[in-house]
Amino acid sequence: MPPADQRTESAANPAFLEAVADVSDAVESGAGLPAVARAVSKALNASVAVVDASANVLAVACASPDDERAVLSAGEILELRVADVAAGQLRYRARGEPPPPALLRLLGTLIAQEVERSKAPGRASEAAAAAFIADVLDRRVTDRENIVARGNELGIDLAGGGSMVVLRALPLQPTEGDWRARVLSVAERGVRTVERGYLAAWVELRSWGRAQHDAELVIALPGADADLAARAVRSVRQELETSTQGFVIAVARSRPAPDPVDLHRAGAEAFLAANVAVAQSAPELAFEETGAYRLLLPAMVEDPEELRRFHEETVAPLVVYDEQYETELVRTLDTFLDADGNVAQTAQRLYTHRHTVRYRLERVKELTGLDVASTDGRERLGLGLKAMRVLGILAPHGPATEPGAEAGRVPREEKDR
Repeated sequence: MPPADQRTESAANPAFLEAVADVSDAVESGAGLPAVARAVSKALNASVAVVDASANVLAVACASPDDERAVLSAGEILELRVADVAAGQLRYRARGEPPPPALLRLLGTLIAQEVERSKAPGRASEAAAAAFIADVLDRRVTDRENIVARGNELGIDLAGGGSMVVLRALPLQPTEGDWRARVLSVAERGVRTVERGYLAAWVELRSWGRAQHDAELVIALPGADADLAARAVRSVRQELETSTQGFVIAVARSRPAPDPVDLHRAGAEAFLAANVAVAQSAPELAFEETGAYRLLLPAMVEDPEELRRFHEETVAPLVVYDEQYETELVRTLDTFLDADGNVAQTAQRLYTHRHTVRYRLERVKELTGLDVASTDGRERLGLGLKAMRVLGILAPHGPATEPGAEAGRVPREEKDR
């Protein structure tokens, strides 16, 4: 802390007082954290980012995405506190001379109070949004008037229907803090550039025969504009890829539902597309792009248990076997079917020998009772794989099958194919 005479001199400086006044005006006007962050950036002549106690980025005022990354990773840090409670951090990079410590301290106090004020209703609205989305998608609320009225209370106009987006963010390694809150915050920054009247929340769902995921990050968009939904998905994906590291990202969207009573089906479409996107390592996928998987949507919506039984009667034994013995029967079968039953092409794609492929396919026959040499066997096994993906069941895999690992594998010589 600077000496008392230095603090007094700084406080008496007109520029100092003007900077404090500008930030105070932004706080008092209720313009929100983004406006406050811009005022602080101007006052400090610095690029700034406001981060809450869970490491969620709440607002930024930076010159570019690269500047933002530099502020977040290597900027100066001012701890924000309200009384004895940690509210977050102000991270900043001065563009010239370092800002006066007294100014930093005063602005830090103002920002901390704004963070606390903004987060309280945000937490309440997120819980309300999650409850509403869950009620709609699980069909606990089905009449049009109720859906529209509850949506209006939360700031989304669903009178003209809407679209659903499901976002999967899978951490590649253990992460510190509340990573789900960070992902939600970044996703909201992306969707806000396209549409303001949206809802976004981590939602726990009961429907659709859920397999492995405790909660889904769901974004509800108003209206029946497919182009708006596509732009929102692109913006969310770009924001996540720019601002998050160490995650596999998949963003999927439904077709627009012109009637709000059909939002349940839109959610199922986005859920199915998200499962397929994860299985195919696709960072972005629309329901219209899921091909033959679309045929399984009615089964997933109306009778997911029957779909699960079909999976158990076909490829489930292969999943269990692969998990137990660290083999690649599911991957071999999938590659074989994708290669139109061509053993040589399958071996080439898997970087293994044709005899190995034939041996694995014999194991498939022994474990499932289905022969890939027969049309019926191929059809049932192919549908079993699709059911597995629609249900969100991921095939066992190791580091060698992760995206980007292909360069580490060397094809067999021609004589071995």
